[in-house]
Amino acid sequence: MPILNFKDNMYRSHTCGELNAQQIGNKVTLSGWVQKVRNKGFMIWVDLRDRYGLTQLIFDEERSSKELMEKAGNLAREFVIQVEGTVIEREAKNPNMATGEIEVLVDDFKILNSSKTPPFTIEDETDGGEDLRMKYRYLDIRRNPVKNKLMFRHQVGMKVRNYLSNQGFIEIETPYLIKSTPEGARDFVVPSRMNEGQFYALPQSPQTFKQLLMVGGMDKYFQIVKCFRDEDLRADRQPEFTQIDCEMAFVEQEDILNIFEGLTMHLLKEIKGVDVAEFPRMTYDEAMKKYGNDKPDIRFGMEFAELDDLAKNKGFNVFDQQELVVGIAVPGAASFTRKEIDNLISWVKRPQIGANGLVWAKYNEDGTLKSSVDKFYSQEDLAAWAEATGAKPGDLMLVMAGDAAKTRSQLSALRMHLGNELGLRKADEFAPLWVVDFPLLEWDEETERFHAMHHPFTSPKKEDFALLETEPGKVRANAYDLVLNGNEIGGGSIRIHDKETQSQMFKYLGFTPEEAKAQFGFLMDAFQYGAPPHGGIAFGFDRLVAILGGQESIRDFIAFPKNNAGRDVMIDAPAKLDNDQLDELHLQLKL
Repeated sequence: MPILNFKDNMYRSHTCGELNAQQIGNKVTLSGWVQKVRNKGFMIWVDLRDRYGLTQLIFDEERSSKELMEKAGNLAREFVIQVEGTVIEREAKNPNMATGEIEVLVDDFKILNSSKTPPFTIEDETDGGEDLRMKYRYLDIRRNPVKNKLMFRHQVGMKVRNYLSNQGFIEIETPYLIKSTPEGARDFVVPSRMNEGQFYALPQSPQTFKQLLMVGGMDKYFQIVKCFRDEDLRADRQPEFTQIDCEMAFVEQEDILNIFEGLTMHLLKEIKGVDVAEFPRMTYDEAMKKYGNDKPDIRFGMEFAELDDLAKNKGFNVFDQQELVVGIAVPGAASFTRKEIDNLISWVKRPQIGANGLVWAKYNEDGTLKSSVDKFYSQEDLAAWAEATGAKPGDLMLVMAGDAAKTRSQLSALRMHLGNELGLRKADEFAPLWVVDFPLLEWDEETERFHAMHHPFTSPKKEDFALLETEPGKVRANAYDLVLNGNEIGGGSIRIHDKETQSQMFKYLGFTPEEAKAQFGFLMDAFQYGAPPHGGIAFGFDRLVAILGGQESIRDFIAFPKNNAGRDVMIDAPAKLDNDQLDELHLQLKL
């Protein structure tokens, strides 16, 4: 068989995911990676893969030359090849493959690039651990689970852009090299070679720039933008992350909530085929009292019941001496064994939770109640607990006590743990919630001063403004968070838009006039030139994509993520600079 002359300008006529029975008899050119080789000697099958799917290639000694069979016998996993051949009907059809009705009888092929044996199998179910796959992320991306997540991210991004554009928003880029300003987390800083001893900062968000865009008259702005925070990393947090950043002028809180309810409904409908009409609202205080956190998952119950009046002064010192006694009813969990309950007690005692213990009470199906504190509480006492927590026969009551804020946080963690263990947090159910009326300020014990709970530009509620002088901790912010399935996916506020109010806010936050001028003088100056009333919101794009994708981990939805230490193990970053670079930047390391 003569060697075919491949066209230099056409690596493929079709992708590896589009051929079907309609193309039988056609000559085609395909390019891709070798997924698998099955060599029977007289016949060789090769699965060829690209982003679009798999196509089975066949080499047959009755129809292929001896040279071609020998050449095909040298193929191995992840070789990049180009083939020309004829689409034929497949004898053993595979209904699980889009191309399962056909295969390509190869006339000839080129090896475009050979490959070393990969360090893990490039399959949906791989033998590679997470650290290894992070090191070879470019190989991991070839796997369908990762590839599909990145394609899903693109799909969500396009839906966001289309919705906001149709609502009259304009996408505007803002700078990455900016000035370091105190907005909560530490800044990543960048030394300036041309300005000795001075530094840029990477933006924690485009907050001040989007406010300046409102001053500039661009009354509906958005941007899908990278942001950077140099903070201690938790299991599912990245030092660089992506926001859907939005700002609007001449709006009140209700306008913003309506627009972004619309965005969320649009995404759920377009991406998941889910209609969500109701976006309940809950104040921050109510969320903390009912669920122990400001981003509750309302797909399931287990609301908190405060039991101080029912559990204290019964001779049980563990409760009597504490600030708060609070409990939940776990549906159907009266069947838990003592070992399962002990495991829950051990779980809340872990350092990550930090509880001293857990009291339990079973509401048996026969109506009797049995608890770990029967010595101190009668059946009538426990029945009162059941009424307060909403427990029914067959349920298990779990009670914790201690410092109010800490205990609520601990019980919240337990509630979420049980929600996962009992299958109550279903990935295909979506329950959005607005949390509103956050505190404007929060007290920091370390610095012994108030800090902005959101950022210094958040407007206080008009009716609370007078409290700034007398009871600053009671002032509510004109701020709101959008929660979806127990995750904060968006947060924003109505902004301060006049210099006088902003100056007062800086004063309450402990800035001297000189410090405020040095840090934010450019914004204060802009407010003197007719700044309109404005407000906005920022969605955590990585988190939003993960939730829509049915998962809570954001890492696989990011092309090249960092590990828990903030390192990119693939390119080995961060890394040291050589002395010449340090000298050029006028830097000297202090070791």
